[in-house]
Amino acid sequence: MNLELHPANSLSLAERAQLFNAAYEGYLVPFHLEEQQLAAMDDWFDIDLDASVVACRDGKPVGLANLGIRGEAGWVGGVGVVTAARRTGVGEALMEAIHERARELGIKRVWLEVIAENTRAFALYEKLGYELVQDVEVWTLDGAEGEHTAREVPAVEVELPAKHEPWQRADGTLAHYDEVRGLVTDSGSMLFCVRSKVQPQQYTGEPEPLIRALRTYGDLYWLNLPADDPAADVLRGLGGTVTIRQHEMALDL
Repeated sequence: MNLELHPANSLSLAERAQLFNAAYEGYLVPFHLEEQQLAAMDDWFDIDLDASVVACRDGKPVGLANLGIRGEAGWVGGVGVVTAARRTGVGEALMEAIHERARELGIKRVWLEVIAENTRAFALYEKLGYELVQDVEVWTLDGAEGEHTAREVPAVEVELPAKHEPWQRADGTLAHYDEVRGLVTDSGSMLFCVRSKVQPQQYTGEPEPLIRALRTYGDLYWLNLPADDPAADVLRGLGGTVTIRQHEMALDL
């Protein structure tokens, strides 16, 4: 059976959501997205539906690879293959296709994250030339009442040094959010969001006073915090839990 590759925008939003959920069925960390959630992720993460790819066999979608684009940087915002088509080369074909599209668009470096236990995918990415940049972790911490000296300020008043952040917490992502808030102490500052959980985004300075203040807003969910970040030690000391460990990788095109 021949594999056909098409731009992701050849499918409707509903078809893409259905394919995404089928492609992540049985995954190490199960995903299930409603249409509006997928549309929001397209916006937040600058997913380019012309550059992103779907794979079809006999006219039926069997896999997808999403590519986010910001200037000369790209990000693989999800690669998945439906159960019946796994281990048949579809994933590699999808990756090579988005690399080709990225080169055509002048992208110089492509980023991705892969769950640490997904050794098969990690091996594929190494085969394709990706190199490990850092390990990142997803942390949760229960909310707690307590005294603190932090004060909330408008996000525009928070000045943070320029540094690399994982795509989901990078400046380009935060620019799409309308609920970013600021928190400052005498020793640091932070940007965060409050949704179903409190989500730290970026910070500078001493993390412990900021984290203790954030706990008063509710339960914390910190996405892709570098494993060697000082905040990880604070979270651990406060009884936080690592729910996912990932490898952040990059490919220079």
